[in-house]
Amino acid sequence: MSVKGVNKIENLLSTNSYPGRGIMVGLSADGKSAMIAYFIMGRSTNSRNRIFERYEGGMRTKAFDESKLVDPSLIIYNPYLACENGDIVTNGDQTDTVLDYIKANGDDGYAFEKSLHTREFEPDHPNYTPRISAMLKYAFDKGTFGYKLSILKSSDGNPEVCNRYFYSYAPLKGLGHFIHTYECDGNPIPSFYGEPEVVELPNTAKELADVVWNNLNEDNKVSLFIRVVPLDGSAPEEIIINKNK
Repeated sequence: MSVKGVNKIENLLSTNSYPGRGIMVGLSADGKSAMIAYFIMGRSTNSRNRIFERYEGGMRTKAFDESKLVDPSLIIYNPYLACENGDIVTNGDQTDTVLDYIKANGDDGYAFEKSLHTREFEPDHPNYTPRISAMLKYAFDKGTFGYKLSILKSSDGNPEVCNRYFYSYAPLKGLGHFIHTYECDGNPIPSFYGEPEVVELPNTAKELADVVWNNLNEDNKVSLFIRVVPLDGSAPEEIIINKNK
């Protein structure tokens, strides 16, 4: 177990006004399903002017009010894309980078890492927002899955250096790993620091959606995507919550 202990999601989120964008992945408390949560937050009008929209094979961010969209380059992307026997979730257009690499080269078990070695943090001076990513691979015939997380970030704010970190996990019942772009609010905003945080996970998509959405900062939260994949191969359950309606 992590020397930092297992965290309750509500404690991590309610005490941090601006974790930015976040990914949680792990195994449900009953051990029957893979669980994914991805959320976005925003401080600027442009960042807050977004919704999540599902489509066949993926999920996109979209401007809620197109007339207010200023710069789409870092805020409009596919956070979720399906791949063969797997799911890819990221906070930017590197979702497409991972999927395109797999389509072109196959997956030898290291496609996630190889594809992300072609990318680096976002060029948004002075924050240099990290790129966070996750990939899940399912073996439904065995009722199992594995998952990886990654963060690409500047070296303590030095844009000349990109440090790439990768984490590979064997699922444990009722536990997940949580990585987010920012350690906390600030100016410039400090990048996430350390290993992904270990969190307790519930059983259902609704329970996960409730605990995440209800504990994100009310002013800064924008959208939430939940995907729960039964390991027996039955139909996944998804929930999308948009603050802009």
